[in-house]
Amino acid sequence: MVYQGNRITVTMLEDGIANMQYNAENESVNKFDAETNKQFGEAVSALEKDDNVKGLIVTSSKGVFIAGADITEFVGSFKKPESEIKDWVVDVNDAFNRFEDLPFPKVAAINGAALGGGCEMTLVCEYRVMSDKAIIGLPETQLGIFPGFGGTVRSTRVIGIDNALELIATGTPKKPLDALKLGLVDATVPADDLQDAAIDLVKKCISGELDWQAKREEKLAPVKLNQLEQAMAFNSAKGMIFAKANPKQYPAPAIAIETIEKHVNLPRDKAIEVEAAGFAKAAKTPQAESLVGLFLNDQLVKKLAKQHSKKAHEITEAAVLGAGIMGGGIAYQAASKGLPIIMKDIKAEQLDLGMGEASKLLGKMVERKKMTPAKMGETLSRIRPTLNYGDFSDTDIVIEAVVENPNVKRSVLKEVEGLVKDDCILASNTSTISITYLAEALERPENFVGMHFFNPVHRMPLVEVIRGEKSSEEAIATTVALASKMGKVPVVVNDCPGFLVNRVLFPYFGAFDLLLKQGADFAHVDKVMEKFGWPMGPAYLIDVVGLDTGVHGAEVMAEGFPDRMKPDYKGAIQHLYENERLGQKNGVGFYKYETDKRGKPKKVADDATYELLKATTDSDKQAFDDQAIIDRTMLAFCNETVRCLEDNIVSTPSEADMAMIMGVGFPPFRGGPCRYIDQMGLDNYLALCEKYAHLGKAYEAPQKIRDMAAAGETFYATA
Repeated sequence: MVYQGNRITVTMLEDGIANMQYNAENESVNKFDAETNKQFGEAVSALEKDDNVKGLIVTSSKGVFIAGADITEFVGSFKKPESEIKDWVVDVNDAFNRFEDLPFPKVAAINGAALGGGCEMTLVCEYRVMSDKAIIGLPETQLGIFPGFGGTVRSTRVIGIDNALELIATGTPKKPLDALKLGLVDATVPADDLQDAAIDLVKKCISGELDWQAKREEKLAPVKLNQLEQAMAFNSAKGMIFAKANPKQYPAPAIAIETIEKHVNLPRDKAIEVEAAGFAKAAKTPQAESLVGLFLNDQLVKKLAKQHSKKAHEITEAAVLGAGIMGGGIAYQAASKGLPIIMKDIKAEQLDLGMGEASKLLGKMVERKKMTPAKMGETLSRIRPTLNYGDFSDTDIVIEAVVENPNVKRSVLKEVEGLVKDDCILASNTSTISITYLAEALERPENFVGMHFFNPVHRMPLVEVIRGEKSSEEAIATTVALASKMGKVPVVVNDCPGFLVNRVLFPYFGAFDLLLKQGADFAHVDKVMEKFGWPMGPAYLIDVVGLDTGVHGAEVMAEGFPDRMKPDYKGAIQHLYENERLGQKNGVGFYKYETDKRGKPKKVADDATYELLKATTDSDKQAFDDQAIIDRTMLAFCNETVRCLEDNIVSTPSEADMAMIMGVGFPPFRGGPCRYIDQMGLDNYLALCEKYAHLGKAYEAPQKIRDMAAAGETFYATA
């Protein structure tokens, strides 16, 4: 035994070959947390002193090679001054450099995911052999940072500047053959042959058959490209990367490129210092704080879903009532994840529509070569269209997805309850109607919950699972388990009009309506909010949702929360709807819609909209600067999010933030409405509320904000 720790061991195998194995006790994956970094340094020291080692392989005892750094430690680390972050990274790199400099060849045996620090660990070896089941990559920019354990330095020397920039900026992991083509690994082999292949490579190095010293020297020296070739590589990469990610919203790729430009002509040790400084700069951005927080929130929400699922009944077959676009999307989602589902409607043409929706989505998968035609047929066969309830006797859960009308829904739910087994769960895909109210028509309200999918079902990750007053824990658990089985992220919320996401969204639309009433240009508002980070502005969003859907939802919300969601004027959305402008549904809303070359609706300006809006605009029109538009819309949105926490509609800021990001596209780099308030500072946010309180209750600070500001609290821990 060369070294023994509870994260890393180094043992001798044969012929002077050692095995450094990552095996974090009591952990599901290996990662570079503080203890692992400490033991790595100790293991390197032990290897430096052992003259018996002639070569070494790096392995993992887990299904994952090394998942990267411990993200939970970033929260505290990134609060430190930039200089301290740099020193920490340089200190970690010292062990990596010493490992790289050991006087014998090293081969990484990559059995599973080697991501972030895991990939960087493989790069300090002279050779990398990869299982055909593994993936490898540097996804740090998705956390608002970039590789800091030598990843930007070694990758540029191993696979070239252009390939390294693409790998780092996109953060997309590579499968074995793609990694081999890039030169990121030297061989791919079947999983069962991995360790033998790695040992064989080490033996070839020891015998002199492979020039491992030359492979190492390549990483220690500056990049071997002349200045013109370097300029071409960087300019090409910048064009591609900045076209995909706005550097003001996602600065990490830009900082990474700037850092790499500074160090490509330097030897390793000096280049590592430049990388560490760039890493520290990225780590101190608000985007890094938001995206790291987003990652941790995502982990928490998934953990909570597992906890909620503990009392779930087994689900072997589901059913969906209503075979329109939404019903077809739900059926597709279930079938694509291997779950048989019945799709029931009262009209054959609706069944054709639902099956057509599922076929269209699967057909696109085949076109993109992500599915074979045979697999498509197998998936479609899991959907059973029917015009009657004859097949419902063994169904475990029925998802109602009929028209958004409380009387129709109550009637359908009551009917189906009498046809299913006693423990069958009924779930309504309503977007606004109270679950407690719908349950009044049922004999077994304890078996009834809300299950709100977002449109389009196949793209939107969120499912709200709504707890009515009488919903049982078993019903909630089973519905959460179903959502997870369907590949969705469930968030459990309590019942109220609009639940969580739509309750928060309608004050945002209300703020938009008030801006238009007072003279704002809807197209300008859209541009401002898209620049802020939304995937689409409020005018475009309501066009996509449908103005009829928006008006109906607004009526429900006005009845539920009249103090802040019942305006005393007719807004632009209502007026356009009354003039038969429904948005994309009929080709005219705030914008006109034309079909582009790919057959998708394309919005264009429409003078008729401005004419119509004159009737709902004040005569003394105001001009609004960009910040005023942002402040007014975001105050209404964020205040309602906080009120949902006050009312216990949602349990935690983490769940609230994730729901807004996954459900309506809140800018991820801002972390969610609660994170947004934290970053603004609660005192500053409170002052903004007071500035706009004269506009109405929606803009007044919730009591929770006042109490937190007085106590010096934040939604997320500051250390």
